[in-house]
Amino acid sequence: MTTEDEPKRNEPQQTPSAPPTPVNPTDTETRPPEEDTPAEAVTDSPDEAVDSPDEDGDRPARAASVDGEGFRAAGFVTGVSARALPYMPLAVVAVLGAMFAYLWKWPCRFGGAWNNGTLQFTNFCYTDIYPLYFDRGLSDGKVPYFADVDFEKQVEYPVVLGWVMHAVSRSAALLAEVASRAATFYDLTVLLMAACLVAGVLMMARLAGPGRRWDALWYAIAPGVVLAAYINWDLAAGALSLGAMLAWARQRQVLAGVLLGLAIATKFYPLMFVGALFLLALRTFQWAPFLRTMAAAAVTWIVVNVPIMIFAFDGWRRFYVFSQERGADWGSLWFFFQQKGWPLLGDPDRLSFLGIASLGTLCLLIAVLALTAPTRPRLMQLCFLALAAFMLTNKVWSPQFVLWLVPFAVLARPNWKPLALWQVAEVWYFFAIWLYLVGLQEGNAHLGITGDTYYTAVWGRALTIVLMMALVVRDILRPERDLVRQGGVDDQAGGVFDGAPDRLRSALAGVGASASAGAGAGSGSGARTT
Repeated sequence: MTTEDEPKRNEPQQTPSAPPTPVNPTDTETRPPEEDTPAEAVTDSPDEAVDSPDEDGDRPARAASVDGEGFRAAGFVTGVSARALPYMPLAVVAVLGAMFAYLWKWPCRFGGAWNNGTLQFTNFCYTDIYPLYFDRGLSDGKVPYFADVDFEKQVEYPVVLGWVMHAVSRSAALLAEVASRAATFYDLTVLLMAACLVAGVLMMARLAGPGRRWDALWYAIAPGVVLAAYINWDLAAGALSLGAMLAWARQRQVLAGVLLGLAIATKFYPLMFVGALFLLALRTFQWAPFLRTMAAAAVTWIVVNVPIMIFAFDGWRRFYVFSQERGADWGSLWFFFQQKGWPLLGDPDRLSFLGIASLGTLCLLIAVLALTAPTRPRLMQLCFLALAAFMLTNKVWSPQFVLWLVPFAVLARPNWKPLALWQVAEVWYFFAIWLYLVGLQEGNAHLGITGDTYYTAVWGRALTIVLMMALVVRDILRPERDLVRQGGVDDQAGGVFDGAPDRLRSALAGVGASASAGAGAGSGSGARTT
């Protein structure tokens, strides 16, 4: 089963570079008014008002044309401004959230705690970004996937993310001296991730619709988002995923496919959204838009991946090999089962099978729900259920994975009480994982927490997500309780699914009616014969 990677969190790395060796622990458009003024009076200055037109009368006509174009341009700008204005406060809050996330890393970024295997945990400022700059050879100018390094030292991420890392490392080399390049690499990465967060918040607001745009505040400044924003590069995949969903909602299927293909080539989890789209296409018979999107996604993924596969196959396959071979890691339920020695569920030799089987079972249940619910589910409801199922059954569940789920959890069910409860669980897990890792260090048990205390955070996070899944299922079965489906709203983020006829149920009902009619006719015929 494929999972996302993060470095081993307890192996110190060495670097020949000048900075201290870090510890690597693991449309509406406004139209111009009708003009009643004669063409001769439409001028740009008092002098022109008394000028005579040319012999063919062209000059006044040109003046009127220019003036009309000015009206239209002003109307367009006014229309764009009017549409953008309601989203400006959200952008401001998202920028503040990004700044708070940066300030949270202060002890590491400005105090040097990320060069100490204990202080980076006790200050709760750990990040993968800084140590991977050294550990994956970026500090030495090595190119991801093409670097002549041991297989275990190849970049362990899909190709889009690898190229992002390379582009930022080259920019840092151009902008900073050797001694400060690692910090510059981190700062530039943070700037890019902050832009992804702001863009993601605005796209989420568009998906939520005019009546619920403020729901995007959860993504802008939720505690789990602020704490985990810059642990890794996950916000990039989040922006691409939300971009794909927004393009689908606006019925731009090719663009949706391109962005979805890029998202899957950045982090693997957006692949779960394909299933949600498929199920609703099956229920509505909207096959042409679905197939158009899937074709664009497949072509995009191939274009991005195949060159690396051809010229640097070993580097390219590092992500997939690692995801397949890795064992149960921190945060996952499988890690708990193995540490506690549970029979069957805690068997390391059966981990891959158990992960695939459990995910497949949950996906099958989601499919049955999607196809048999009395009312067609909303797209965001199915996206959330599929993504939550992936996280619950994954072999690793890193603290930054909260960034994956926040926008889709809110879009699926924007009820603040279960969301707030989940955020409490995420915050507790964020602190618990670092304290647990400190407690594992020799001589530092007094600084950390025990395994049993840590497992309360593991289960708290999982159970709150299961609770939210149950509430979404209830909303699907009883759509009158769905907060989004109020006032005649169907599926504002569903694109072609919004308001689409429930063709699958109609077809099945027709088949059932025909079968009943046939059975009744046969029974009547038999009675007459008798």
